[in-house]
Amino acid sequence: MADMTEMLVQARRAAGLSQEELARRAGTSRPTLSAYEHGRKSPTVDTLGRLLAEAGHELVVVPVPRVVEHVTSRGRVVFTLSELPRLPMDRAFSVVTLPIHLNWSAPGRWFNLANRSERARVYEIVLREGGPEDVITYVDGALLVDLWDELVLPRDVRAAWSSVVGRAAAEAA
Repeated sequence: MADMTEMLVQARRAAGLSQEELARRAGTSRPTLSAYEHGRKSPTVDTLGRLLAEAGHELVVVPVPRVVEHVTSRGRVVFTLSELPRLPMDRAFSVVTLPIHLNWSAPGRWFNLANRSERARVYEIVLREGGPEDVITYVDGALLVDLWDELVLPRDVRAAWSSVVGRAAAEAA
C-alpha cells in the first residue's frame, strides 16, 4: 500500500497539481484522492491508472527478472537473469565506484558509465564477478545488448548470458 500511495503523491506533485485539481481532472473527489494518498482507501487498478494518467504518468507492468543458475563445465556457478533489467537514465550513465567484491583489483576506482569503454569494463566486471543484485544495480539491458559483441568475457559467462541477450536483441529489432 505504501508504494502505491507514495507513487500517487509523487506523480501528482511532479505534475504540479493540487489534490483538488487532480481529483477534478480524473473525475473523483478530493476527499477520495486524499484517502488514496494517505492509505485509508485503495483505488482500483483502473482508477489508479486514470489518476496517474491525469498527472502525466502511466501505470506499467514489467516482468520481474528471475535468477537463473548455470553450472559451467568446471563446476563454477554463473548467475543470470531471465530478463534484462532497465536502469533509470540517470543511473545508466552515472559515475560509479564498484564494491570491493566486484573490483578487488582496483578498489575505489570510479567508472563513468556515460563513457562507452568504461561502461564496457564495468559490464565485463559485473557479469564475470557479480551476482544478480549487481547486474540489477549496474547493468542496463539495452546498453548491454549494444555492447554485447565488444565485451571480453570468459566463454562460460558469455554462454550463460547469450540466450537472454539474444532474446532482448531480437525483441528490440
